[in-house]
Amino acid sequence: MRIRVEGHHPLKGRYRPSGNPNTAIALLAASMLTNDPVTLRNMPATTMTHAMIRAASILGANVEQTDASTLTLQTTAVGSRVLNQSDANGFVGALLYLAPMLIRRQQIRIEIDFPLNRVRTHLEALRDLGIDVTTPDGAIECSLVKWACKHIVLAQASVTATAIVMMLAAVLGKETIISNAACEPHIQELAHTLNKMGAHIEGIGSNILRIWGTDELGGTDVTIGPDHIETASVAALSVLTGGRVHIVGTHSHDLKMIEKIYRRFGIYLDMDDDEIFVPKHGTLAISNREEDVDSSIETAPWPGFPSDLVAMATVIATQARGTSLIHEKLFSNRLLFVDKLKAMGAQIILCDPHRAIVVGPTPLEAVYMDSPDVRTGMGMLGAALIADGESVIDNAQSVARTFGNVYEKLQALGAKIEIES
Repeated sequence: MRIRVEGHHPLKGRYRPSGNPNTAIALLAASMLTNDPVTLRNMPATTMTHAMIRAASILGANVEQTDASTLTLQTTAVGSRVLNQSDANGFVGALLYLAPMLIRRQQIRIEIDFPLNRVRTHLEALRDLGIDVTTPDGAIECSLVKWACKHIVLAQASVTATAIVMMLAAVLGKETIISNAACEPHIQELAHTLNKMGAHIEGIGSNILRIWGTDELGGTDVTIGPDHIETASVAALSVLTGGRVHIVGTHSHDLKMIEKIYRRFGIYLDMDDDEIFVPKHGTLAISNREEDVDSSIETAPWPGFPSDLVAMATVIATQARGTSLIHEKLFSNRLLFVDKLKAMGAQIILCDPHRAIVVGPTPLEAVYMDSPDVRTGMGMLGAALIADGESVIDNAQSVARTFGNVYEKLQALGAKIEIES
């Protein structure tokens, strides 16, 4: 997909973010832990969720779509012990199906097309539970075990590893404690859903989870919460374009740290429990408080500032008066996109793969952009929306992997985005 983006058109109107896609894929896997029907509402229409729904069908789930954002899954039996590369479609998230497959088929094989070191934490966690794990030919093979009591410590606060262990513990363990667990909103929603299905999980929202399992989980009806990354991204786009947007259907408690960091740039959001009003802003500036001069923005595990917003924060920094240090502490390749911003006229020094110094404000000029990373695509779209002239973004479908219908929704706010096939 190629899109053409014309800059300097303020966003105005009412916006509703889609359901959190990370919650959606976790709940798709959880729905296959039981024979009973599970209804999932507010399902986002993303490339990632479509691939996961397809994989669920291949594994044996009966998927009934009742409307554009609601589906019911019932899995009376998992029909295969193998999930191959084409079924998984290259998504690391497909590993979430390891839990229902192992619980219901005892011995399984998941073929992957990415390096095993990307899932080292996941494999260590499975072995710590006592599960026999081998990796022949780069695939992952597991054999089922049950346990009475286990206390494991994750090497990293991995969302996917936490979710897999939670689902396994909900059925296979009598009592399981996970330390250094991820605690993002989507993990919290998965935990609440497993409780509704019959498990007992305490410590939700913290990095220590205590799980009491049950022999049999039941069905449930769940509404997926809004995507806080999409919400925060659209709020930033509204400010950067000089617009005024009313964002509805939000969860303000998921945005506390994001709002705090935005304030350092001079962005102020009027937040209620379930809505945000983004007023029109003037010139942005790094806070003039002494402790905030030469502001440092650091990513961190939840509830810290999310890595998925580091690109947007960098774009904001290019338009705020002052100097910012963007410190991406979690991933080594998410600041490489700054070369594209520099080509647009931004004053950025990339110190190393984890740190960039941004001096603003600087006007941006339209450029051609190729293959935006799925995690930085929304930030690059933001840069195009404020640049002088028309930018062309190739392979723009990567943004649709995690943000459902976002181009069309931004068009409805007045963004000049032309979608080409």
